[in-house]
Amino acid sequence: MKKALIVVALASVMAGCVQNGVITTSSIGAAETAYHAATFSDDDARRMADQAAAYHDSRNKLSSPNSKYSKRLARIVKGLTSEDGLALNFRVYETKEVNAFAMANGTVRVYSGLLDRMSDDEVRSVIGHEIGHVKLGHSKKATQMAMAASAARQGASATGGTAALLNQSELADFSEELLNAQFSQKQESEADGYSVSFMKRHKWNAKANITAMQKLMALESGSHSMLDSHPATSDRIKHIQSLL
Repeated sequence: MKKALIVVALASVMAGCVQNGVITTSSIGAAETAYHAATFSDDDARRMADQAAAYHDSRNKLSSPNSKYSKRLARIVKGLTSEDGLALNFRVYETKEVNAFAMANGTVRVYSGLLDRMSDDEVRSVIGHEIGHVKLGHSKKATQMAMAASAARQGASATGGTAALLNQSELADFSEELLNAQFSQKQESEADGYSVSFMKRHKWNAKANITAMQKLMALESGSHSMLDSHPATSDRIKHIQSLL
């Protein structure tokens, strides 16, 4: 499977790499990016997460340690310094948006809009779900696909004679794609299952997975909802109920 991905990634770039029979320097850069996307490691995912987390932290209002939101989140996750070998760091973004995300480097960001609408255990269940995407490899695959897409874009730039160099714009693209990654229904179901186990393991109320989902579904028709990238369905709630 990995060999096939390497071939496809490189072929998609090299299709536009040769100009008048000459392989350009920019084309080589695009091909290198395609190769790294196809051979993406856990360490690569963590390094990319470091950059993406720094990017988003610099562009959002981070709640101060003494704010009501930071104090509440600290209480909610008290004792949760790591999960399944992943060291965690928590911060709050002050925004009305209802969202949360976790990254491969252990970054967990919870939006104040989510804290405003959910109980402590419901917030924990959402955090467990987001960590599940990381621990189950979903986030790594999403990052890998973003790198492959970048390689294809660089290939197009190479054809136009533009140097294919990583820059702030490309970092922004990567960071946004990571934050708004679209997971399949199967991946969402797997992350739901991880969250139920997460809640039980820490002796929190796993039924909060259902009430959190119901609250998110109630927001489905509105804006600034996690459901923009985390589709919730009655089938998923039934699946969670079967795990309780």
